[in-house]
Amino acid sequence: MRVLGVEGTAWCASAAVFDADADSVDIFSEAYEPASGGIHPREAAEHMREHVPQVVERALDSADGPVDAVAFSRGPGLGPCLRIAGTAARALAQSLDVPLVGVNHMVAHLEIGRHRSGFDSPVCLNASGANAHVLGYHGGRYRVLGETMDTGIGNALDKFTRHVGWSHPGGPKVEEHAKDGEYVEFPYVVKGMDFSFSGIMSAAKQAYDDGEPVENVCCGLQETTFAMLTEVAERALSLSGRDELVLGGGVGQNARLREMLAEMCEARDAKFYAPEPRFLRDNAGMIAVLGAKMAAAGDTLDVEDSGVDSDFRPDEVPVTWRDDEDLFVAVDERGDVKGAEATVTFDDDRVRKARASKPYRHPELDETLRRERTRQEARLTSAARRDGVPTPVVFDVDVHGHTLELERVGDRDLRDALTSEHVASLGRHLAALHDADIVHGDPTTRNARVTDGGRVIAIDFGLGFTSHEVEDYAMDLHVFEQSLAGTAADADVLRQAFEAAYAEDGDAEVLDRLRDIEGRGRYGGTVRD
Repeated sequence: MRVLGVEGTAWCASAAVFDADADSVDIFSEAYEPASGGIHPREAAEHMREHVPQVVERALDSADGPVDAVAFSRGPGLGPCLRIAGTAARALAQSLDVPLVGVNHMVAHLEIGRHRSGFDSPVCLNASGANAHVLGYHGGRYRVLGETMDTGIGNALDKFTRHVGWSHPGGPKVEEHAKDGEYVEFPYVVKGMDFSFSGIMSAAKQAYDDGEPVENVCCGLQETTFAMLTEVAERALSLSGRDELVLGGGVGQNARLREMLAEMCEARDAKFYAPEPRFLRDNAGMIAVLGAKMAAAGDTLDVEDSGVDSDFRPDEVPVTWRDDEDLFVAVDERGDVKGAEATVTFDDDRVRKARASKPYRHPELDETLRRERTRQEARLTSAARRDGVPTPVVFDVDVHGHTLELERVGDRDLRDALTSEHVASLGRHLAALHDADIVHGDPTTRNARVTDGGRVIAIDFGLGFTSHEVEDYAMDLHVFEQSLAGTAADADVLRQAFEAAYAEDGDAEVLDRLRDIEGRGRYGGTVRD
């Protein structure tokens, strides 16, 4: 099969031909480079209008035979750009009398990494200009296990570089200046597997305005934001029990980010793959490769049903081209267990939890996080227990040694015992925590334990804190429901049981705010062409 791919989500007009039999891809691209500032939608659309026909013509000239299908990036992206690329693809499919395939741009980033690496079912970290999220395959779809709650990582870096006066794209300039800089501390915002960059960017701008050398600011930005991305990728590996990670997105070209992810995976005995740069930045090659898989599965579009979607979420895409099962690995408690945060050693009635150093993090940042999270876990585990929430007894804490000795509780993770009754119990526990002004911070299906008698026990308060804010309580619920989507076969039924139980004892305003948070991620609304 030979597939023509057309890419036009934002800044890159690109066309490619993928020969599935030879597993070869020829890519032709023309990048939009604004004279100043970030991407201007009207200018980007004019760029697409001028250059899409050119790159398509070059791609067709390179094809060693007839094209069997036309694939195009249906979204997410800038609506005016998507419409131009979509119109070109429809016209080509009709003139060539071949099937039309609509590809989700972010799923294509994942699938090109999976295709080139040969991995079975990897977790994917997408780090691009407008996006930042972690995906995992479960139940016939790619689930968003974690995502930015404000802006993509590339756009976040661009906001700083525009403030400094540098031209787009800013990421490569930050990388170059960071090589000569010294680490400076910035806010580190991870909430379960979600994260936020807005506070970091504000702090970076202020540091620059206050006279901090730009090289130091760039170094601090990289070390902080990339450590956050690496941490959530590791958390996703831990949640799913998988041992393969692929990287996608243009920011994935950054050598420091790739280095961090590789070090993290090596420490976990996991495999890591970053595609070559031509497949990381926006390109039609990945569109053509996924388009071929979809066409082979019969996943094609009629022209009248091929409108673009600028907010096309990856978890909206039925994965028709895979028929493998996704199996989670249960925790083996006969030896040491490596979580995302610590190594846990099991004894008869106690566990020893040690937060080992993370080589991928800057030493100052690593020491701060390990110390603060050890202290918070000990304090909040005990406080929650005093307020009636089942938690382990804390027998000993060594803040400077980053270790805890805790009561061994439960017989298995909640992830391995997902029933409506069990998730309802956790919902009531979270309501009690919030009533006591305690935010768990990371209430996933791995961070609760279940006894053979059905008792649910909350564990792992390392990301927790005290708060009076409804927003923080709602984020707790959001984190848990994301983990349900990534691990449960009947996530919707379980979510309803969880929310109903929370509503019995919790504040209705929290559930209202949860609905707001769900629409606030990178793909909040839905705009269709």
